[in-house]
Amino acid sequence: MTMQQTLDPALAAPEPAHGAGKLAAIADDKAMLRAARDLTRDIAEARPGIYWPDMVGSALLGYGALAGAILVESVPLAVALGLVSALALYRALLFIHELTHIHRDALPGFRLGWNLMVGVPMLMPSFMYEGVHTLHHKRTQYGTVEDPEYLPLALMKPWSLPLFVLIALLAPIGLLIRFGLLVPLGALIPPLRTMVWERASSLSINPDFRRKPPEGAFRRQVLWQEAAGAVWAVALLASPALVGWKPLLVALAVLSLTAVLNQLRTLVAHLWENEGEAMTVTAQFLDSVNVPPPGLAAEIWAPVGLRYHALHHLMPSMPYHALPEAHRRLKRELGAGSTYDGANHPGMVHLVSRIARSTMRAR
Repeated sequence: MTMQQTLDPALAAPEPAHGAGKLAAIADDKAMLRAARDLTRDIAEARPGIYWPDMVGSALLGYGALAGAILVESVPLAVALGLVSALALYRALLFIHELTHIHRDALPGFRLGWNLMVGVPMLMPSFMYEGVHTLHHKRTQYGTVEDPEYLPLALMKPWSLPLFVLIALLAPIGLLIRFGLLVPLGALIPPLRTMVWERASSLSINPDFRRKPPEGAFRRQVLWQEAAGAVWAVALLASPALVGWKPLLVALAVLSLTAVLNQLRTLVAHLWENEGEAMTVTAQFLDSVNVPPPGLAAEIWAPVGLRYHALHHLMPSMPYHALPEAHRRLKRELGAGSTYDGANHPGMVHLVSRIARSTMRAR
């Protein structure tokens, strides 16, 4: 999964420099920022002809394979179909990331279509990411205690890494409880409703993050999405009385695999080396991760453009289908050994090993 380059991978991805303020001290590489802006203007438009078939096709494949995993009698075939379902639904689900960045008028109906086909059925409607993920991209909040999607994992204890990944196994059960029990109870008990919104309404990893109440048009989106999620969750909880436990248990197993895969991707989306200081855009870029071609595996575990996560932090509104070309242009323009090269890494195993070694040296 390594990008063809003249530099040794260890030089392209230097080991973390520990100590307060190391990342915060990195100045902006203005030539790189200028190139990112100037070289990609002609590919910055989201193309409905790519978004819709990709999302709908992934969802239909995922649900079809899930139905097969439930219905077939052969265990090996059921496992294979479950794996296909998990990977396809994972890809469909990750379009939630695109929804937070594309202009509201860019893809008419796409947000509604995604929520009806993917977000609500998987109990992850778009309100759980919209209005939260953008805080992660704020210049003064990335990597600080105010960032809902940042933990200095590389500076934490070694046991924190497996715990971070394994806790995702419980995500589908947690979502069933949230929508099927806590939302209906919250309608009757306002303090519970407030607590659920503040602490369990966002796909965040910072345990100290507390979400502010929704306002305006966004509040109306939250109300219908949460109501639809509650109805669907109650139906799922009641389903064993009608069709037995197998469909629900198989679906929970598939979604648990999807959640773990996403958590692994999250683990290697950044180097997690910041100690809480505000950072320049270039420092945020270098604390983020690209896993570019020629390897194919990253397209499976980091689909919908997320293998270019560092590049995404340079250009958050760039549509996912344009990121490969943007990467090629910047690589060609800036050359080997540039700041841009510093965010390109060989693959997941290399990144997990690097973060794990860093935890061994953590204070």
